[in-house]
Amino acid sequence: MPRRTEPEPYAATVGARVRELRLERNMSLADLANAGGLSKGHLSSVERGFAAMTIESIERIAKALDLRPLDLLALPTEDERAHVMDLVRQLPASEVKKLRRELTKTAQAATKTAQAAARAQPAR
Repeated sequence: MPRRTEPEPYAATVGARVRELRLERNMSLADLANAGGLSKGHLSSVERGFAAMTIESIERIAKALDLRPLDLLALPTEDERAHVMDLVRQLPASEVKKLRRELTKTAQAATKTAQAAARAQPAR
């Protein structure tokens, strides 16, 4: 595949996310490349949106950052659910369990409310 001359927009956004997460962990480009088994040049191209990311490279980068692959692809600045997921990622495990219980209660209550509203609708 020929090298891109312009960054692909989504690849650049995901690449910026990779850079953000790398810097959050005070890792250099070389640190992450070594930990992920990638070349420094390829990782630099990924961060700038010039390289196509394979499932394997996403998995390697995520593992090197001690994250799930989904955490690389969820863009908190573009989606409320991704923003919530990013906040949850930063919580200690004990707090995640508490939050899951509260979210389960909230989701169940919302489902019951939606079902009641659907039953109250006149049949067509």
